[in-house]
Amino acid sequence: MRTVGGCLRALGYHRPMELLGQTALVTGASRGLGFALASLLAQRGVNVIVAAREGRSLEAAADRLRGQAAVLAVTADVSEDAERIVAVGVERFGVIDILINNASELGPSPLPSIETLPWTSMERILRVNVTAPLHLMQLVLPGMKSRGAGTIVNVTSDAAVNAYPGWGGYGASKAALEHMSRTLAVELNQPRIRVLTVDPGDMDTEMHRAAEPGADLSALPKPESVAPSIIGLLEDDRVTSGRYQARWQPTPLQPR
Repeated sequence: MRTVGGCLRALGYHRPMELLGQTALVTGASRGLGFALASLLAQRGVNVIVAAREGRSLEAAADRLRGQAAVLAVTADVSEDAERIVAVGVERFGVIDILINNASELGPSPLPSIETLPWTSMERILRVNVTAPLHLMQLVLPGMKSRGAGTIVNVTSDAAVNAYPGWGGYGASKAALEHMSRTLAVELNQPRIRVLTVDPGDMDTEMHRAAEPGADLSALPKPESVAPSIIGLLEDDRVTSGRYQARWQPTPLQPR
């Protein structure tokens, strides 16, 4: 299998791969990038399993998706309920063709230095950002291997490769996720089972606002302007396992 390694590759828009009728599991899908990805998948006729911790906001998000495709909402903490999430998804749809590990734990807000980061908070960060994606990948891989096809997308961050004050705990977890993804791709050695790590870049999201309270993020792209390039990865059969940098599409100004 040809892999990309640690380099960044621009996302293309070649779209020969048909997503219609496939089933995707998207974690952290009640808002932000997770919801934007789930929405685009639903528009393409993909059955969508959306998972998040907060039931009310997840159901509201699922209601917005219904009517475009079949949607199953699973209120769950990915660090505790991975087996249940996958089990109910497979029970409903039979297979999971696409796994998007988008749910992330930031840690204390505002972000502390490594010197003052509580080790108990770091345990939580690792459980959500590393252990839970590992567990979910292990649960969906047998089905992907039996069908000889599937795509795993692990959402990462430039904090995984760059040192930013305050982002050490989160960045370390994403670095671990990236290395685990690279290793899994080499171990699988199956071109039609892709393991992608995608850095969406800085976005105007609730999590980013929690990381930097009071910061003006209005100039940053919204998740819905970044999501199309990530969906473009799924649709492009030239894309192989590796690390990718999402590019965002400017949203046209609306008339006042």
